[in-house]
Amino acid sequence: MNRPVRVLVAKVGLDGHDRGAKVIATALRDAGMEVIYTGLRQTPEMVVNAALQEDVDAIGVSILSGAHMTVFPKIIELMKAKNMNDVLLTGGGIIPEDDMLQLQQMGVGRLFPPGTTTADITGYITTWVKEHRNF
Repeated sequence: MNRPVRVLVAKVGLDGHDRGAKVIATALRDAGMEVIYTGLRQTPEMVVNAALQEDVDAIGVSILSGAHMTVFPKIIELMKAKNMNDVLLTGGGIIPEDDMLQLQQMGVGRLFPPGTTTADITGYITTWVKEHRNF
């Protein structure tokens, strides 16, 4: 890779709990990635626009609010509309396994429940980017 993997970490909606997102952002940065953290209360449109402007390889959404079946499909729809087919959409939080499977069928990447190691997350993102992006 000529440059570090670039990841946008986002909190979408009214969910105000960002400790997990900050832990993940720090772990990704410690693993050598460039991390852009959007802060709280982002809309799907804000996330996708920031990802486009920052030319990221991956978007990671932290969601604990239960709105995952609204947020992830909207982000995927916006990404497809902007031809961001080679950008990974991943994330984590409180998401039932059945919903994770449904979201993955829509095009969302692997989703991580609480307790996932940061090594698993960084490894997944790095591997996905190497396989899907032109470096």
